[in-house]
Amino acid sequence: MKIKDILGQGKPTLSFEVFPPKTEDKYESVEKAALEIAKLSPAFMSVTYGAGGGTSRYTVDIAAALQNQCHVTPLAHLTCVSSTKEKVHHVLEELKEKNIENVLALRGDIPADGAIATDYRYASELIYEIKQSGDFCIGAACYPEGHVESVNKTADIQHLKEKVEAGCDFVTTQMFFDNNILYNYLYRIREKGITVPVVAGIMPVTNVAQIKRICSMSGTYLPARFKAIVDRFGENPAAMKQAGIAYATEQIIDLIANGVNGIHIYSMNKPEVAAKIQESLSEIL
Repeated sequence: MKIKDILGQGKPTLSFEVFPPKTEDKYESVEKAALEIAKLSPAFMSVTYGAGGGTSRYTVDIAAALQNQCHVTPLAHLTCVSSTKEKVHHVLEELKEKNIENVLALRGDIPADGAIATDYRYASELIYEIKQSGDFCIGAACYPEGHVESVNKTADIQHLKEKVEAGCDFVTTQMFFDNNILYNYLYRIREKGITVPVVAGIMPVTNVAQIKRICSMSGTYLPARFKAIVDRFGENPAAMKQAGIAYATEQIIDLIANGVNGIHIYSMNKPEVAAKIQESLSEIL
């Protein structure tokens, strides 16, 4: 099923992200975690694409397993910063063969060694290419706080508009911890005529190292209320995990109450975290 149709039903949806292993010896444990999360019957599940496309085969394999074994709609990530057109079309053909019809098109992070391909500069170019290559439902990323490389938020929204004009059907936000940031962003993009569904990306923070990494990479704003949780419970892993899940759940309840129906959980391959959040929303979804 196409994700734009799932999102178009006008009711709350909960979906989860998983990421493939970096090495083959970890594949079995990652696939097991993904299939465990799939048992929760989410609206769909996204499978990320490794840096430089190095784990693209695992992305397709896990997406196919979710679809065939669990009957869960998969969303396969595809990045272009390190990919040639030949590589992109190879992956698209693989997805067609496996009857996977949803793709999240991303530029991707610049590799640590700085080695990038020159066939694509922006995600909008990849989106256009996918649109010409078959009947895919195409998602893209958006950044309520602005992309770290954008000169300002106005330019960032213009880039989003270019993605939509290139053929993007829906967008998923980068994680955020203050819902007001998303509400302000939604107002601004709707004002610019961007009407595609926006799925809110929520990260349940379950350890301090995780939040430090997030902030160093994306510059995400942390509200005082969230910082207090980290300060109070950060040294107690079990307490931090419980508090992090509770904070994410509160965010989701507020989002749904305010009409944001699409919720995507960055579950970090943790079935128990996904299950606790879904359980807390059992009467809301």
